[in-house]
Amino acid sequence: MKKIVLTVVAAMAFSFSFAGTKVKNVDKRFDMSCDIYRLSEVLELDEWQMDAVEEIQDNFSNEMLSLASVKGLKQRHMIHEAVRKDAHQMRRVLNDKQFGTYMRILAVTLRNRKI
Repeated sequence: MKKIVLTVVAAMAFSFSFAGTKVKNVDKRFDMSCDIYRLSEVLELDEWQMDAVEEIQDNFSNEMLSLASVKGLKQRHMIHEAVRKDAHQMRRVLNDKQFGTYMRILAVTLRNRKI
């Protein structure tokens, strides 16, 4: 009896962990969080810019995660709007060289994730 119960518990744990990974794979594509320290080194941010970029990036990441559940053309439109909003906010914080580098990084990230 003990072996049967342990087998059932193990099977349930395995199936739940497998199901959980599938959900995470869908969300992982839309997870736009990044290492702010590495981003600040690449963009050569000062302290004020780093704080502002971190806040903007958190908002963008949360917005993109919320779009994972939307489907179809509405999702594409909402992703486009989220990227435009992020670019507009970053434009206010970064200088021309930093902004160009950030947009290249963002474009490559979106292309690699097939968004």
